[in-house]
Amino acid sequence: MKQLTEPELKALMLLSLDGDEAAYRCLLEMLRHLLASYYTRRLYRSASADVEDLVQETLLALHQRRITYDRGRPFTAWFFTIARHKLVDHHRRTGGRSYLGLEMVEDMVDAYSEDAIAAGMDIDRLLKSLPAWQGEMIRDVRLKGHSVAETAASSGRSEAMVKISVFRGIQAMAAKLKGEGK
Repeated sequence: MKQLTEPELKALMLLSLDGDEAAYRCLLEMLRHLLASYYTRRLYRSASADVEDLVQETLLALHQRRITYDRGRPFTAWFFTIARHKLVDHHRRTGGRSYLGLEMVEDMVDAYSEDAIAAGMDIDRLLKSLPAWQGEMIRDVRLKGHSVAETAASSGRSEAMVKISVFRGIQAMAAKLKGEGK
């Protein structure tokens, strides 16, 4: 199953708020898969029933709170705040029987915070301003952590070309941020 992006999930949420039942069913199905993965990674010592219970509790909370969603804000940041609270509540209820270190709770914010989502969208916008092949090289080397050699092999370009393209692409993005490349 394809994992949807923030804009796609937000679009489904907005359609569902406007009464589109098919969009709401699709949103819930996508979120169910996201939550199962999210909770499984964080409760790896817990029973699968605990994960399923948390998924259901979170989806119910979404249903009850959907009217409070601010259409101008990122959807996933709002939604995973609910999920995070449900996880902490679960941990409190089980009295620590499920494994969840405090550092894990603090780290959960990272990928789904509004700032992280906004930064990701800014990076995507900057990368789209470059030729597609150059944006992919930057994404592979700088964001995904692939080596220059791996990127060269997968793109069919030389290592020198990858290094130069990544360097020049980053320079072009920096110039765009400074307002020089309009």
